[in-house]
Amino acid sequence: CPWHQNMLPAMLKSFFWDIHIPLTKEVKYTILGISVILFLVAFCILIWQVHLYCTQAPASKYTGIGSLLDSQSEKHENLQNDSKSVDYKLESRQDKTEQLSNCLIRSSELGSSTDSLGETCRERVQGSLRFLLFYDRVQSQLFVTVLAARELSRSTCLFVRVRLLWASAECEEPHLMCVLQEWQTRLVKDSCNPTFRDQFSCKLAEEEVPRVMVRFEIREFDKYSRHGILGEVRVPLNSLKISHPLKMLEDLQKAKKDIVGEVLLSLRYMPTSQRLELGVLKVRALSQSSKTKRALYARTSVLCNQCKIRHQKTSEKIHCDVTVFNEVLIFVLPDTQIRECTIKVSVYERRPGKKSSKHLIGKASIGKEKAKEDEHWKLMMWSLRQPIAKWHLLYL
Repeated sequence: CPWHQNMLPAMLKSFFWDIHIPLTKEVKYTILGISVILFLVAFCILIWQVHLYCTQAPASKYTGIGSLLDSQSEKHENLQNDSKSVDYKLESRQDKTEQLSNCLIRSSELGSSTDSLGETCRERVQGSLRFLLFYDRVQSQLFVTVLAARELSRSTCLFVRVRLLWASAECEEPHLMCVLQEWQTRLVKDSCNPTFRDQFSCKLAEEEVPRVMVRFEIREFDKYSRHGILGEVRVPLNSLKISHPLKMLEDLQKAKKDIVGEVLLSLRYMPTSQRLELGVLKVRALSQSSKTKRALYARTSVLCNQCKIRHQKTSEKIHCDVTVFNEVLIFVLPDTQIRECTIKVSVYERRPGKKSSKHLIGKASIGKEKAKEDEHWKLMMWSLRQPIAKWHLLYL
């Protein structure tokens, strides 16, 4: 209805104007003053906040970093609360990392030892060596003559050790070598250009010549048999024509080791009796067919801080492709020494009945050396009172 629509606003207006608050004028003015003061205080606070925002805007980056650090600290607390699950993940990752590092270490050792099979990058040292090679087909004999060395870095008492290394064609691992013959020249003192002129020879079938590599080592003589190596020269015979005398001059290279076999060792440590049990189980080493029987034995030494404190050796066994020993050597070592010691295993070959005919086949090392610890040694320390067996490479 139009009448009702016009009357309703007028009634509401009159209603609001008729409302009266039962307060005195003094109270009303007091409330009004308080409200004005509150309004001014709020307005001042607003102006102050705007001023702070304008003056401290460049510092927002630092506040962001602070919030980031706070969030990281919260995450760290959460990680500490779930330490069991995190530790399990870290241990599994650490095991994988150790396996990968051991594989890398093993591959680097194999790479350094297979230098005789054609490594392209070799570190050169000062000096050179002159020698002569000749193979007599009529007599089936190989002649090696060491002539002289030139421009060496030292002039102490020097000699040259010559080794004939032979690789079996039937071997599964082509880098595995064995020593056919070993000679050394006379000593020459106080000369950086020593002259030797020593000749050596051995019987060798013509079909075996391509498998042979001649390794020359220039060494410093030491009366305690700890001869230092100045450098070496490696000459594979498969790429040379030595049916006529061939004189060669080669630069010295950094000496590297060859893999000559494997040894199966067992380790067990008894912490109560402070006893280390080293089991020499098997030795695998190449041997060229020969009518003369040869015997093998292993000599073990325990070193602590590079000082030999214990040593033992096994009994002699007839040299086969895989020679079985199954002997346990016991060493009594305190707990302080067992955590910082190294075990050296040296395998020797000699003719039965001749004590002076022994020569070294190869060496293996296990234990703790500087910052590196052997995987076999770690397994022994983690599995106390339990024997742990593992194959180790023999180097020469």
